[in-house]
Amino acid sequence: MITCFIRYEIDPFKREQFEAYARNWGQAIPRNGADLIGYFAPHEGSLTTAYGVYNIPSLADYEGYRARLKADPLGRENFEFAKREQFILKEDRIFVSLVSGPHGELRR
Repeated sequence: MITCFIRYEIDPFKREQFEAYARNWGQAIPRNGADLIGYFAPHEGSLTTAYGVYNIPSLADYEGYRARLKADPLGRENFEFAKREQFILKEDRIFVSLVSGPHGELRR
C-alpha cells in the first residue's frame, strides 16, 4: 500500500471553493478505486496550505485510478471547476509507504 499526500497552496480568499472541490473528491475518489483518508483545509496558522491524502495499492494501480478519475463525470467537472475558479495556486504530490507499523503497542 502507498499513500499519496497532495500539498496544495490555495488562495486564502477562495477557501470555500477549495472546500467544495474537496467535497466533490470525497465522492469521486472512492468511487474510482482509492481509499480516501481526507482533504484538510487551513484551520490555524497558514491560511494557504491544504492537503489531500489517500491510499492506493501500488503505482500501477494509481495509473488506472487516474484514468478512471479523469473519465468520471464528477472528476472531469471538478478538474474544470479548479481550472475555472483558480483557487489552487500550486499542487505538489508525493507517494510514501508506512514504515513505522504496527502501532499502538507500548514496548518497555
